[in-house]
Amino acid sequence: MSQGAASPGATPPPSLQPADAGHLPPDEFDRWYGGWDPLDPTTIAAFMGGFDRPWWVIGGWSLEAFTGVARPHEDMDISILSSDAEAFRLFLGDRWTPWNVDEGWFRPFDARFAEVRPDSQVWVRRDAHSPWILDVPLTPDTEGRWTSKRNPAHTEDLEDVTWVASDGLRYARPEVTLMFKAAQVRDKDRRDAEVTIPRLDAAGRRWLRAAVARLDPDHAWVKALHD
Repeated sequence: MSQGAASPGATPPPSLQPADAGHLPPDEFDRWYGGWDPLDPTTIAAFMGGFDRPWWVIGGWSLEAFTGVARPHEDMDISILSSDAEAFRLFLGDRWTPWNVDEGWFRPFDARFAEVRPDSQVWVRRDAHSPWILDVPLTPDTEGRWTSKRNPAHTEDLEDVTWVASDGLRYARPEVTLMFKAAQVRDKDRRDAEVTIPRLDAAGRRWLRAAVARLDPDHAWVKALHD
């Protein structure tokens, strides 16, 4: 038996996360994992300067850029293609300490743990004594094409699901961001939908309707977004 191997009949390790663990409230989360002092659209370009792979702003900032309606922001979210995760890790170098955040665990994203799932996230901070500054949900890709986390059969060219705003940053198109908020579990997701959907053009409404219908044909938006 190799050194460190479990002996026959040994108790297996506990599951990564019990099914009923739930999410920690913000105060408890900060106590265990540390708080946030996130970047924003005025500072993200300088931070990403020199990264030669595609990246784009997602989440609430992408909706605010489209609607022009200010909303609260808890963090800064950008995305990169999952195939570029290793390039991003090397780009950060020793200046920052990235961590991989997945369904059941939270661990350093470094040479020891270089493998990450294509639909997990990377959080970035300076060091263990510093706040988190950036959340990078990875986007799965199929031969370089954007691929929906919710429906892997749905792929598109990245240029078709993003746009470049007047500030020079590339953002997720609003209908794409709303697709990920379609469950509307959180109050902020419902507010985002109420503000953004009336501002979508016909093409955006058709895209969102079709994308949501693939996930849930009975979703209220399937009927409401009909031309």
